[in-house]
Amino acid sequence: MTTPETAPISDFIRDIITDDLKTGKHTRIVTRFPPEPNGYLHIGHGKAVCLDFGSALEFNGECHLRMDDTNPSKESMEYVESIKTDIRWLGFDWGEHFYYSADYFERMYEAARTLIRNGKAYVCELSQEQWKEYRGIPTQPGKGSPFRSRPAEESLDFFARMRAGEFGDGTLCVRAKIDMASPNLHLRDPVIYRIMRVPHYRTGDAWCIYPTYDFAHPLEDAFEGITHSLCTLEFEVHRPLYDWFIAELGFEKKPRQIEFARLNVTYTVLSKRKLLELVQGGLVKGWDDPRMPTLCGLRRRGFTPESIRNFCHRIGITKFDGYTDIALLEFCLRDELNKTAPRAMAVLDPVKVVIENYPAGQVEWMEAVNNPEDPAAGTRKVPFSREVFVEREDFMEDAPKKFFRLAPGREVRLRYGYLVTCTGCVKDASGKVTEIRCTYDPATQGGNTPDGRKVKGTIHWVAASHAGRVELRLYDRLFKVEHPEAVPEGVDYKTNLNPESLKTIEAVVEPSVLQAAAGTRFQFERKGYVIADAIDSAPGKPVFNQIVPLRDSWTKT
Repeated sequence: MTTPETAPISDFIRDIITDDLKTGKHTRIVTRFPPEPNGYLHIGHGKAVCLDFGSALEFNGECHLRMDDTNPSKESMEYVESIKTDIRWLGFDWGEHFYYSADYFERMYEAARTLIRNGKAYVCELSQEQWKEYRGIPTQPGKGSPFRSRPAEESLDFFARMRAGEFGDGTLCVRAKIDMASPNLHLRDPVIYRIMRVPHYRTGDAWCIYPTYDFAHPLEDAFEGITHSLCTLEFEVHRPLYDWFIAELGFEKKPRQIEFARLNVTYTVLSKRKLLELVQGGLVKGWDDPRMPTLCGLRRRGFTPESIRNFCHRIGITKFDGYTDIALLEFCLRDELNKTAPRAMAVLDPVKVVIENYPAGQVEWMEAVNNPEDPAAGTRKVPFSREVFVEREDFMEDAPKKFFRLAPGREVRLRYGYLVTCTGCVKDASGKVTEIRCTYDPATQGGNTPDGRKVKGTIHWVAASHAGRVELRLYDRLFKVEHPEAVPEGVDYKTNLNPESLKTIEAVVEPSVLQAAAGTRFQFERKGYVIADAIDSAPGKPVFNQIVPLRDSWTKT
């Protein structure tokens, strides 16, 4: 059976790949996913992972995983391992094709030497501020560096001494010699090597010079035989430079860079720098905080890899920037969990109901359906007693005509239990309802009505005699506005953080829920989907995270 996730995909990138195979330009497709290990992957990276690995799978090719680790000041093995974990969790694997940019440092160094020897690069002594001034603006030609005509042998000597550590950080750099009059600033003699005395997490102190991303990326693609290098749209202006390096260094197999629109999602930010600010500022509880758009955060929240792949399938691949409503991601998860998550009853804001004519001390075990969407899921037994808990919002003392829940004189169905009729309530000195009084009809066991009478209201409940209590974390969107980064100049986007994004309550639950292992998902009937937290849950004492509500909010029933 075809599912949304497995339905055939058509987009401009796959059309290009199809044509390249059809014309014989390529006989085997090789893509790559090249994250910089300076943070945890987020849902935007998830889109790229699904494209890079997914297209390779569809065309019987291969996808490489490569750590673009050319900036050691921000990179670490912690991030490397998290990236590998997240990709595998999404359902993809790179096999034997796992690489680091650092593995190519010697080859990149020789490539830069080749450019210098061929008069296509030089060692420059301008400071960063001077270099920016010389580069100019797109509408006016830049000014050539006074070191642009430095002889190749002299630049090679300086470059070797840079590598040997003779010069301080920022004092010298290597620049490609291209076109200072180009309207594309990236072609105005870009820096390809800089001095940076920072130990690398893989090479240690072996290097004090590092290639820039724009220089390293096309070389890595060429070294690995990448056929289709898929990037987001911000790299479109870098493509002429990418192609220039490939041409000038004479690579026989030329990878092709193709750009697509990055993912932007409402009510969140997808900048690793900003996500790192939230983590380091203590505004969230780490990269895996369930409010974060990181893959590890979504995983801990309770999202499934299938729902994320389905989401990426639905949004497609285009050349047009825009925003995707986070509600679509939530819909994809609900669509899956509705079919797969077992049901359970939990009361989030409990008030006690006393069934006056039910025998004191008696407990019946009612048969409840585990998942009405999956007959194979079977049934479970839930206890029923004289006292049960229901949601406070399911009772109104002075209810309007269309309120179909508990109110004096009105009858409702306790799901899987009995039909009960409200006879009144008990209040404390402040007027708050502390207890609801009801009677039950013994002929309606299991919620059935042998006489055929119609009862419009059905509510969930938990037997007080067997109720367990669990911590439940209710999550809302991390930001309170749709586009949190759209702030006036001088205003910090963090002012848009939602102070109500996390509320912790104690819920009462049916006894089977207490045995849930970490990672177990449920639909709390009429409330929403939850997961036993992977870190904070303990045997017999699960802690639950709200994944998504059944609808837009937890108060709708």
